[in-house]
Amino acid sequence: MKEKQNKSNANDYFTKDHENAIVAYVNTQDKIQRTRLYIQYIEPAFNEMVDKIVFTYKFTTLPNIDSLRQECKIWLITILDKYDPNSGSKAFSYFSVITKNWFIHKVKKTSEQTRREIDYDSIMNACEHDNLIVYNGYIQQRENNEFWVAFWKEIKSWETLELKPNEKRVVEAIKIIMEKPDAIEIFNKKAIYFYIREITGLNTKQVVNNLNRIRTRYKAFKSSWNDANI
Repeated sequence: MKEKQNKSNANDYFTKDHENAIVAYVNTQDKIQRTRLYIQYIEPAFNEMVDKIVFTYKFTTLPNIDSLRQECKIWLITILDKYDPNSGSKAFSYFSVITKNWFIHKVKKTSEQTRREIDYDSIMNACEHDNLIVYNGYIQQRENNEFWVAFWKEIKSWETLELKPNEKRVVEAIKIIMEKPDAIEIFNKKAIYFYIREITGLNTKQVVNNLNRIRTRYKAFKSSWNDANI
């Protein structure tokens, strides 16, 4: 029990205190306070986050990776002010996403310079297959949790839109499925359509048409999430 607790504490390097410190940093222009917050909370969290992302996603294959890690950490300082606490995105998700994107850009740039075709999707799949459990999957698990919390808020916000009656039914059906996933046995995509059809009373064509509209909203949400705008 003690061993598990120590392992958990070792992974919880980006805590609520670090989140609050970033929010406080953004909300003040006091240089002394900003310096204190950065040294005491933000810098240690950023250092740990960058290192974990580099090893988890095997960015260690990049040339001069040690220099790139330091460059990324410095770059994070320059964009601290860009974080908006009111956007609905946690600081951890925001900075971890843009850190991964920063290294992805370096991978692509290195590929262009060496004139080698690098299938980045294959790299990511290999990383997920071989190294997804690095650090007990802390980064992936936390990002996934925060993604679904943000997506649930997004779905709730759709209730304020002027939706057509059938679209409202489909949105409510999706909420039911998401609220009680363990109570529903879903084995394939057709089964999901079946459940939504049963819940809404709509026919398959009506379900598909309304899901397509909802899918458009989801794509916009996912794009904003990937760009760290949520």
